[in-house]
Amino acid sequence: MPDDDEQIRALITRWAQAVHNGDIQAVLADHAEDLLLYYVTPPHEGIRGLAAYRVLWPPFFAWQALGARFEIDTLDVVAGADVAYAHALLRCGTPEELAERPTLRLRLTFGLRKEHDRWVIAHEHHSFPHD
Repeated sequence: MPDDDEQIRALITRWAQAVHNGDIQAVLADHAEDLLLYYVTPPHEGIRGLAAYRVLWPPFFAWQALGARFEIDTLDVVAGADVAYAHALLRCGTPEELAERPTLRLRLTFGLRKEHDRWVIAHEHHSFPHD
């Protein structure tokens, strides 16, 4: 069986591929019901719960279907016995945006916990650097 670090890497990689594919069920699959998300856009107090998280994705999928990329560039994981965190940089943008700003990366931070011997994402933070 893969160790915790490998399990978390696989989980986040699956999540990113699901986002890229516009597969809402797979995007939601490994998240806690009480998820807290701090997102690029308001509300600034965050989005709480899996139902609210679900609502966030269809507009993003529609934008992404126009040819945008969403792919992991770097991913680092630190796992304890029952909690872990990970941070990643992703290429996220249209070909034009990425050509104009080739070093632009979406910053992601994940807080995970183990529930019933399975890792779930309990916290996400998405941000772009502000110039």
